[in-house]
Amino acid sequence: MRRIATGLAAVFVLLVGCGPPPTSNATPSAAPSSPSPGTPSAANPSVASLRSLESAYEDVIANVLPSIVQITTKVGLGSGIVFDGAGHIITNAHVVGQATKMEVTIATGGPPRSARLVKSFNAGDLAVIKVDSPSGLRPARFGDSSKLRVGQIVLAMGNPLGLSGSVTNGIVSALGRTVSEPQEAGSPGATIAGAIQTSAAINPGNSGGALVDLSGDVIGIPTLAATDPELGGGAAPGIGFAIPSNTATDIATQIVKYGKVTSSHRAALGIQGSTVIGLDGEPVGVGVIRVGPGGGAQKAGIKAGDVIVSINGKNTPTMASLSESIAPLKPGDQAKVGLQRPDGTTATVTVTLGQLQSD
Repeated sequence: MRRIATGLAAVFVLLVGCGPPPTSNATPSAAPSSPSPGTPSAANPSVASLRSLESAYEDVIANVLPSIVQITTKVGLGSGIVFDGAGHIITNAHVVGQATKMEVTIATGGPPRSARLVKSFNAGDLAVIKVDSPSGLRPARFGDSSKLRVGQIVLAMGNPLGLSGSVTNGIVSALGRTVSEPQEAGSPGATIAGAIQTSAAINPGNSGGALVDLSGDVIGIPTLAATDPELGGGAAPGIGFAIPSNTATDIATQIVKYGKVTSSHRAALGIQGSTVIGLDGEPVGVGVIRVGPGGGAQKAGIKAGDVIVSINGKNTPTMASLSESIAPLKPGDQAKVGLQRPDGTTATVTVTLGQLQSD
């Protein structure tokens, strides 16, 4: 379990993609059972409404769950969604990790199938893998995440803790969040802009699965859950985050067509850097290690050795905070970058942002 800082006050985010490899064969969890025959729903509108909602849940689960898979590597497991009839599957980059080969099992059962990595897009924590034998795989239907509304009922489908085919429910709690993951072994350290916040429970193994609306459309890829430092790092109930489906399908389509991401649609400053720690042990900024040739940073006069302390007036004491400041911006936008030079002087320069490149 790995914590990561977000733009939300007093909340840390936990990367939840890969759980330990399963130790036993799990069976799909059962869909909610209907009320027993004879329930006087016709005479009770509230009971009839409840049964209608139950029926909607059951229909969505029955239609979507066959498109959800469990992805097992040598070091862990996660979830994925069947993208097309050719056997391409969308998942999180941190689910795949460093693996190039893995096994895939359909959530509704069946023997494992061998699969290989097509390409990971670490900056967006997305990846596409391909099953060697796609026969019988059912592609999911992806919805338009730009039309989501706060309060919509959603279901999270995946394989939390290796419990294949598990389903949790909740609502869309907020839209447009910016969250960052840790950069460590097995985690790409991605910053996700425009993330969907949901109250549906997300646990280790859920990552790469599906966040689904009651029309049966996949509208997000569950990726992160939150922990509360005041609870000793325990789970903060009802706070999870998903990558919007529009982002996921755009990246996956490029990978399937070109073998890589050709247009990330995301802004980049054009530097490589790392967090600088002050004498008091606290982070003070981002030290510039390398400036990309011909990029916006170089044209604005930023050089290796400079320390970036702010973006558009917002302090950037860490790489994560710098990424979060850049993430909502678009290629071609201008950003005012506050610098501390090696000689102790300060400066503010205007950088025309470039496009974040694929790995």
